[in-house]
Amino acid sequence: MGLVNSSLNFFLPMLPRNFIRPFAMRYVAGENEGDALGIVHELNQLGFSATLDILGEHSRSIEEAKMITESYIRLFEVIADSSLDCNISIKLTHLGLGYNDKLAEDNLFALLETAEKTGNFLRIDMENTPFTDTTLSLYEKCKSKYAGVGPVLQAYLRRSETDLKRLISHNLNVRICKGIYLEPEELAFHDRKEIRESYIKLVQTGLSEGAYIGIATHDIYLIDTLETWIENQAIPKERYEFQVLYGVPMGNRMEQLLEDGHKVRYYIPFGDQWYAYAIRRFKENPNIASYIVRNFFRK
Repeated sequence: MGLVNSSLNFFLPMLPRNFIRPFAMRYVAGENEGDALGIVHELNQLGFSATLDILGEHSRSIEEAKMITESYIRLFEVIADSSLDCNISIKLTHLGLGYNDKLAEDNLFALLETAEKTGNFLRIDMENTPFTDTTLSLYEKCKSKYAGVGPVLQAYLRRSETDLKRLISHNLNVRICKGIYLEPEELAFHDRKEIRESYIKLVQTGLSEGAYIGIATHDIYLIDTLETWIENQAIPKERYEFQVLYGVPMGNRMEQLLEDGHKVRYYIPFGDQWYAYAIRRFKENPNIASYIVRNFFRK
């Protein structure tokens, strides 16, 4: 399997963008705002909540970072005007972090001003470890002025339990995910069992301490385990939600959660940076990736 995955990782970036596109759109809600908002509306009609993310990161100019910020501001306004059940998720490097940290901070506060005016919520996504401390510090700075903001903690990072204890309060709204960046073993768990144990502990600790938890995972074992624990502990349903990426196959598990009265939110990426995002998703899913490569060489 390792050899197969290595071969796929080699071939996928060599395939034409036009060939990849039909498969990519399984994971991406189109290239523009209208496409993404249409998907949000469809999901809302089915009872699901949503969060929108404009694909991209690591802006390398003031103009690029400001353009992204203005796009998010417009999204907040359209969401409010359309009465959609949808918030927004951002990456701080997309707003300029790492290029001009003061610019990123100014852009972040501009977004929070709009989020507050429109009665919405802003999720600050977590990136790789060079940005962890700055991201959490900026979150704390934001939280001192705005209620509608929350961070993300990655269960595979060894530091996350300590970070949760530092951040926890009765108005903390945090998304817990496993983590996708390649990190050294001294910083991150690599063993699947350890990551699962860390994930469960973070969610249970957060809920026990009064935080609102976004349980963001595609791991059915974790979903089942935590749903049972939540029910046994009689945790109120307004204290958490389950979250998954748009397009990731989950059978009918999300519909089951919804039927059982749990809140379920889809993370919906969109934008013209769809190609790089799709390649990453395909590499994580060898079944889809191998299908793409086979079909290309049949033509």
